[in-house]
Amino acid sequence: MSPQTQYFKATEDFRRARQKAAIEGILARLSGESTELLSYEEVRQKLRAVESNKTVLRDIPLDAIVGSVGRNQDFTRSFLPRFDSDQERWAGVMSAATGPIGLPPIDVYQIGEAFFVLDGNHRVSVARELGAKTIQAFVREVRTRVNVTPDLKPDDLIIKAEELEFFERTQLDKSRPETDFSTSLPGQYPILLEHIEVHRYFMGLDEHRDISYEEAVLHWHDEVYMPIVTLIRDRGILRHFPERSEMELYLWISSHRAELEKNLNWQISPEHAIGDLTYQFSEEFSLRFSRLLYGILDAVIPDPLESGPAPGTWRAELEKRLEKEDELFINILTLISHNDPNWLALEQSIILANQESGQIQGLHVTQTGDENSTEAHDQLKVEFEARCQAAGLSGALAFTSGSVARVACDRSYWTDIIVTQVSYPPGDHPIARFASGLRTMIRRCPRPMLVVRKQTSPLRHALLAYNGTPKSKEALYLAAYMRENWHTELSVLIIEHSEIDADAIYNEANAYLEGLDANFIRHASGTRSDIILAVAEEVGADFILIGGYKSSSMVEVFLGSVVDAVLRKTEIPLLICR
Repeated sequence: MSPQTQYFKATEDFRRARQKAAIEGILARLSGESTELLSYEEVRQKLRAVESNKTVLRDIPLDAIVGSVGRNQDFTRSFLPRFDSDQERWAGVMSAATGPIGLPPIDVYQIGEAFFVLDGNHRVSVARELGAKTIQAFVREVRTRVNVTPDLKPDDLIIKAEELEFFERTQLDKSRPETDFSTSLPGQYPILLEHIEVHRYFMGLDEHRDISYEEAVLHWHDEVYMPIVTLIRDRGILRHFPERSEMELYLWISSHRAELEKNLNWQISPEHAIGDLTYQFSEEFSLRFSRLLYGILDAVIPDPLESGPAPGTWRAELEKRLEKEDELFINILTLISHNDPNWLALEQSIILANQESGQIQGLHVTQTGDENSTEAHDQLKVEFEARCQAAGLSGALAFTSGSVARVACDRSYWTDIIVTQVSYPPGDHPIARFASGLRTMIRRCPRPMLVVRKQTSPLRHALLAYNGTPKSKEALYLAAYMRENWHTELSVLIIEHSEIDADAIYNEANAYLEGLDANFIRHASGTRSDIILAVAEEVGADFILIGGYKSSSMVEVFLGSVVDAVLRKTEIPLLICR
């Protein structure tokens, strides 16, 4: 091929490359993606990179060349020519590349895994047009503290600059190099720095001394950041949000938790915040379907007829946390009412909290819709906080309005048990049962409920009424937990009647409680609520453990239940499990 013919073909290649560049520009405008080459000087300054004097000749991947020194406006990101005025020079380089002379090495700077052309932009453009994968280059390394990859975009420079600032201030890339702080979103690193500053402030308050920045950084990383990241990993949260990094999820969980605490006026654990965030925002089909189904059922089924969560759901959730902690009831939801002048619910909660090293989440629900602070509310708050403080416990009282049963059930998801004082238990006829807010709470709420009637319990002696139903088995689980961890004296009552195999039920409970020294009592059939109360008095039990409603909502409304009958007659507290 003559030089003239070779040059003519090269000009045709240039025109095709220009057409590709034009099409690439149109597609970029439609997609919002940038086709700009990065400016080496801008990247160097923003990342405070330092050039070395050492130069090495080697092959480098063409796809890793992302920018240029002074010529970043002349070519697209894929090194297509952007101006017709480049035709002569580009065609000359193409002719040399396809002729016997070939292309000499280019000169590049290397920052991380990315390369920037110092000399040889046209050679890179021609090599890519010819389909080459690599090109020979004199490489000079430029060092920076952050990793730069070939997929770096102009907007990513903001993120990289923020990352650099974060590492320069915290030194975490050196002190905790194994931790991945990567993000694809701008503005995340400044928020992390704010978290560290807040953590340092509260460390100083807690320890009554000045905390150095270095100490605060490491303490925040080890005691705040990594525990949440560990929860993210252990619970597989990245599966629900694959587009987010661990650092981004940490910030989202922290923000979600703060929003929940503001709305609820309670302290929310990271575990609860993670669970709620996953349920509310995961795009996984099962959770989206669950949210949809719950919304439909909640809209069409009256509260008194809802069946509530499946038996044992609460235990499955709590046992996840029990791997780390020994207590079941860390957060105690206490319903505060003007109808409880002796503060029996709070006093019972204090007893429970002292058993479990727990904290009390008080809730006062009004029916008026007035959530503003009133004199009555202020008095309740002062008395509540004084009683908690006198007991040496952490407690917060929230005020809201609405249906007590619905609000309590919604809020119970953030706690481990509900404690309430009841003056008017469910009545003994269908209309009274249907209208009872307590019955609705017992059925709908996803947590055990400790109901105080006329006196509190020191929780020293439990009577477990056991009949082998799923909810009764949850009461058996709690009985074993209290016997083992609180050393509560335990009596187990089995009432023999035609609906059960009393021997099988006895053997089941006896095997479950093996080694826990329980007192078993078998009683002939009769009015079950009367038998339970009589045996409780006989053995000196100070509270009763029982499973929740066994029948369906409709059947229980019309026929009543043992639970309702015991509630109407008992003076000692009743711990109802579901």
